[in-house]
Amino acid sequence: MSGTVGFVGLGTMGLPMATNLARAGVRLVCHDASPAASAAAATLPGAETVGSAGEAATRADVLFTCLPNNDVVRAAYLGPGGVAAGARAGLVTCDCSTVGPEVTTEVAAALAARGVTHMDTPMLGSQPQAVAGEIFFIVGGDRAKLEAVAPYLARMGKRHMYVGPTGTANRVKLIHNGLAAATAVAVAEALAVCVASGVDRATFYEVVRSGGGMAYGTYFERRAQRIFDGDFSPTFMLELMRKDAALALALAEAVKVPAPMLAETKRTYDEAVARGWGKEDFSAVTHVVEHRIGRTLSAG
Repeated sequence: MSGTVGFVGLGTMGLPMATNLARAGVRLVCHDASPAASAAAATLPGAETVGSAGEAATRADVLFTCLPNNDVVRAAYLGPGGVAAGARAGLVTCDCSTVGPEVTTEVAAALAARGVTHMDTPMLGSQPQAVAGEIFFIVGGDRAKLEAVAPYLARMGKRHMYVGPTGTANRVKLIHNGLAAATAVAVAEALAVCVASGVDRATFYEVVRSGGGMAYGTYFERRAQRIFDGDFSPTFMLELMRKDAALALALAEAVKVPAPMLAETKRTYDEAVARGWGKEDFSAVTHVVEHRIGRTLSAG
């Protein structure tokens, strides 16, 4: 890992990812639109900050981006001062953002004209996994370039998997997060029935967690007790999961797959954001169910 890595987007996920690269001795050139985020990155060993994504691209051998949505990704790559404006031939870019596959193919085509290879490398995991270096990266794009980026992925995550050509990783991520979003709503409804019907919360939790039945899942393991405790501190914000559910629904519609459960899930997340819970953890979609039954699910 003798090259220089550019890193654009130093938020909840990006900063801990860049931190893990810096701790591994990787030279970093970082950019974020937020002065506070840039200042935090400037304290990392061997890191410096620059004024634009394009400047980071000019100086990097591999560049990672970790950004919130389609529009920001387009602007960072294709807008004034963006990656495309500064990239040198031979650069490999990796977008860790969760975006529509059409954005990835658009960016990849624009960069290919400049001799740059673009990979979609969205992630499974949230802020605790980013801090611990335990992200799972889903990788799409030119498989021949995987060797160039794999050492950096290994410093930021526990595993990566190549899934196919450009845009495939974004499709996999959106299908996954659509399912995760629906799971959160289903768990909220199940917990509401538990509480409203007088079933002991702890008993139900242990039956699902330890009983070996098919209702168990990692979301239930990680969130059900937090919901009963009234803890909705964010590791992945609800407004971001709403965005992902909307993208997943758009993908289903684009390939003409009826998805009524996903459509209802998206409506529930829309209501949660409209009622002001968007900055809480995505498990706060539970508040919508609580509002519908007129009581909280926490024991307090």
